[in-house]
Amino acid sequence: MKKFLIPAAFLCALNPLAHAADNTALDEIVVTATRIEQPLKQTLSSTTVITQDDIKNSQTTDVPTILRSVAGVEISQSGGTGKSSSLYLRGSESTQVLVLLDGVRINTATGGTASIEHLMLDQIERIEIVRGNVSSLYGSEAIGGVVQIFTKRGRGEPVFNFSAGAGNHGTQRAAAGFGGKVENTDFNLQVSRFRTDGVSAINPDTIPVTTYSKANPDNDGYENTSISANARHAFNNDHSLTATAFNSIGSNQYDSTAGVATDVNNSDSKLNKYSLISENSLSDFWQSKLQLAQSTDIYQDYKNSIPVVDSGTGLPSSKFQTDNTQLSWQNMVRLDAGKQLLLGAEHLSQQVSTDRQPAYTQNERKVNSVFAGYTGKYGVHQLQTNLRQDNNSQYGIANTGLLGYGYEISATWRATASYSTAFRAPTFNNLYYVSGSYNGNASLRPEQSRNKEAGLHYGFDKQNVDVVYFDNFTNDLIVYVASTLGPQNVNEARIDGWELSYAGQFGDTGIKSAVTIQNPRNITSNKALDRRSVTHSSVSAIHKLGELQIGAEWLYSDTRPDGIRTLAAYHVFNMTAAYALSKQIKLSIRADNITDQNDSNAYGYNPSGRTFFANLSYQQ
Repeated sequence: MKKFLIPAAFLCALNPLAHAADNTALDEIVVTATRIEQPLKQTLSSTTVITQDDIKNSQTTDVPTILRSVAGVEISQSGGTGKSSSLYLRGSESTQVLVLLDGVRINTATGGTASIEHLMLDQIERIEIVRGNVSSLYGSEAIGGVVQIFTKRGRGEPVFNFSAGAGNHGTQRAAAGFGGKVENTDFNLQVSRFRTDGVSAINPDTIPVTTYSKANPDNDGYENTSISANARHAFNNDHSLTATAFNSIGSNQYDSTAGVATDVNNSDSKLNKYSLISENSLSDFWQSKLQLAQSTDIYQDYKNSIPVVDSGTGLPSSKFQTDNTQLSWQNMVRLDAGKQLLLGAEHLSQQVSTDRQPAYTQNERKVNSVFAGYTGKYGVHQLQTNLRQDNNSQYGIANTGLLGYGYEISATWRATASYSTAFRAPTFNNLYYVSGSYNGNASLRPEQSRNKEAGLHYGFDKQNVDVVYFDNFTNDLIVYVASTLGPQNVNEARIDGWELSYAGQFGDTGIKSAVTIQNPRNITSNKALDRRSVTHSSVSAIHKLGELQIGAEWLYSDTRPDGIRTLAAYHVFNMTAAYALSKQIKLSIRADNITDQNDSNAYGYNPSGRTFFANLSYQQ
């Protein structure tokens, strides 16, 4: 029988007298759950926010690491920092999670995932995670949910920030930025640099020597240089124009079983995002937002500093590029107090390219979309409904919807329920990629999903508890059958389970906890889905002692299948400490995986192991 580990911190919220009620915390405002601003406590979709304070308190480096503590999130990484990462949300495939950067999709159209391993937290202001089907808001990929990442913005008087640190494995990190507001213009510029010698990506001890006999046993490092910039000018109270830019360049060493043991294999990745946004109040009740944006993801493999070539043709075979060009017009109309109407249209153009042969038989597709939504409060009742139609030049029309209901049981308790549908469009690799025994299938249909969930939510002062049951069914799953058939729409999957999350403040001590208990399985093959656990959980605590702040974090996952293998369960303990040397200068220390657990989420790959990092930061 499975043993489910549920942190005791959830029980704290059942006694509202256990905390001081002198100050009521300001409620977080989120935009991802409905595409318009909404208090977090009113969202009908299961939503988590990682704030700037959370990022600072974590003292960690990258987006994959900080997401590991969020309910419903599992990360699989092929080695240490900067290595290829997969994001699983509520047990869904990594290709079924849409990732937005400042509202711009960054999933590739070739492999279908987003390169979150190249997103450094020095550039990030906040992250919003919405779980469940939300294709009715965002279109393809949003079966498991949406992760929206916001880069830093300038506010208040212009100030300068700087930080630098070092740790074991030859890790170094530095960042600097300047931002604020001058008259009617706010701006921010942030630059960061990260490097590490890392650990050897492949662990040959876990499998027969003959399998990885050609893997280079040296450490596989990673380097990243990132820059983000934005400026917003308000012409008056009703009209503003915003320009944003983001660039991340990552260079990653990895192990390969091809060639000889002395080969040095590495990849270069570039992730760019640009956008121009016009926000206009066209009347007292009508707000318009027009956005033109483009994101680019470029990946290139090298062996001994030479681009990898196809062994059969001798031609380059390792460069892949996706360009997403997006034009959207979104309108929010206030109908009455607590009632809003959302109307919008989008155009998405996706282009892919590769230097390998044979190239894709098609390299471009266009998606035209219209969407509408309604949110309304009627006393103790709350309603949300969304409809969207996507017309894709490759496969035709996909219609999706969401219907959500909320009921205020009392001033502190709320019940929610929703039903929604979603889909995932086949990638260009699914449709047209040809390599060796792999042949794409241009006749593939989109994957289709429907999700039911019900939740109970408690909120009083600085205590919040969320308990959500979800049941997600997906059909027409795309799986590779055989070289003669290629990818086919043959499988079905069902993932049902529970999410429990808690956040509370007790004087100078803050506690957060999350538990996910799920059953991710392929119904057709009657097998559990790879690299996803039945139970995973986290508990973290932050305590302030004057100028000193100390923190602790515990991460747990039970066993996960990975092909014919089983990944071991793990308990990971992390600790942080920070001391304010002055009002502007802070010294911080983070220790990860103190007990040196093997928390690998990909069979045959090494995790970073026990790591230590010290950082000195300056903020005007």
